[in-house]
Amino acid sequence: MKNLTQITFILLFVLGNVYAQQEKGIIGANNWLYNWTEFKPNQKQTEEPTQILTGNIDKDTRLLKRETYMLLGNVFVTNNATLTIEAGTVIIGDFASKASLTITKGAKIMAEGLETDPIIFTSNRGVKRSGDWGGLIIIGDASTNKFGNGSVASYYSDLAPSSYGYTNYGGENAESNSGVLKFVRIEFSGKRIKNDDYYSGLLLASVGNKTTIENVMVSYSGGNSFEVLGGDVCLNKLVSYRANNSDFKFNYGAQCKIDNSLAIRSPYVSSSSGARCLHLASYNKKEEVDFSKKGTKVAAKNLTFLNDSENLQSDIDKGLVKEAVYIGQNTSLDLNKSVISGFNPAVFLQNTIIINQENLDKIKFANMYFNNCKGNIFVENDSNNEDLENWYGNSAFFNVYSRSNNAETFIDFSNEKRPDFRLRINKIIASKDGVYAKEN
Repeated sequence: MKNLTQITFILLFVLGNVYAQQEKGIIGANNWLYNWTEFKPNQKQTEEPTQILTGNIDKDTRLLKRETYMLLGNVFVTNNATLTIEAGTVIIGDFASKASLTITKGAKIMAEGLETDPIIFTSNRGVKRSGDWGGLIIIGDASTNKFGNGSVASYYSDLAPSSYGYTNYGGENAESNSGVLKFVRIEFSGKRIKNDDYYSGLLLASVGNKTTIENVMVSYSGGNSFEVLGGDVCLNKLVSYRANNSDFKFNYGAQCKIDNSLAIRSPYVSSSSGARCLHLASYNKKEEVDFSKKGTKVAAKNLTFLNDSENLQSDIDKGLVKEAVYIGQNTSLDLNKSVISGFNPAVFLQNTIIINQENLDKIKFANMYFNNCKGNIFVENDSNNEDLENWYGNSAFFNVYSRSNNAETFIDFSNEKRPDFRLRINKIIASKDGVYAKEN
């Protein structure tokens, strides 16, 4: 009887540790990155295309796994048509024509891959690089705070005048349905349009909450990985890997939830200017928006933001590592149970944000794990963050501060084939002063 009690206690202890590991950062009883993600896509060769997609797709169309498709130029799904893509299908974006695929307002994409057979959008170049082709754009009729709704016309290169009408987004239907993206990879997208403008890997403009976006990986984007303009969309199990610009960018009154998602930045790939894991704004120019409408509001839970530096201090000294999160004026963020590891600092608030009770109530950080960051939460261009540290360091928020390297912080950080970026809770050494932990 005594042995049975001991065995039961041991099992409960082990189970308790397993579930404890899932509290902060990306979660799951198993590593949900297995099978469908790819962290070395430049080593994967694709078949020669057997079908060309160009112009407008104005009737229900099905793409088959047995074919390999090439996007040529700006391809639009129009006329309320549905584009269905079989699991395992490969779609190649043409480099020379800056290819892109747009699902226009009223149309749908049904791209339901499988964990063991994802749908892949990639480049047609022999040696693939970030920004080889445009990206995937989905347009809906949920709300935006822009006057007269909005247009994504500026995101395209060489857009024909007859196609401008297809680029309009916005409306009043928060529950609109633009389809499904599930177990999808988007690789080497984000081509430069002009000057400092780039496509995003996945751009969601006024997409409604009946749309399903989950298990989507954007890797090596020349622009943002995921960009959300307005809308009311729920995002789950997203992966941004080595984007040149921001990983997750929200703007123009987006009302969004994002859960259980991962961003991995590299100081040797990512831009050191204006590129963050999470970027919140309500506008680019004040005159664009109607302030009687809602500003951008994001509820985020179980996110992991990590910077992959071989020598963090050296990369900081070289100016290669910046903040992980940037919060603009007139936005709201509720960030909970998340990990920010290896940034300089963890968070910047735009310098126009007044630090008072009203604004602090709109910017929440709770149950966080701040690890190995050179400073935690600051107002932009202000080196004195004592008030913010005292506020967010209050024990009522249950935030944890630590210093450990990536190999000690995550379960299997260095595994190139099957990495596991869930947090290793047993390695956390909490800091008494709420800023840094003791050196290991």
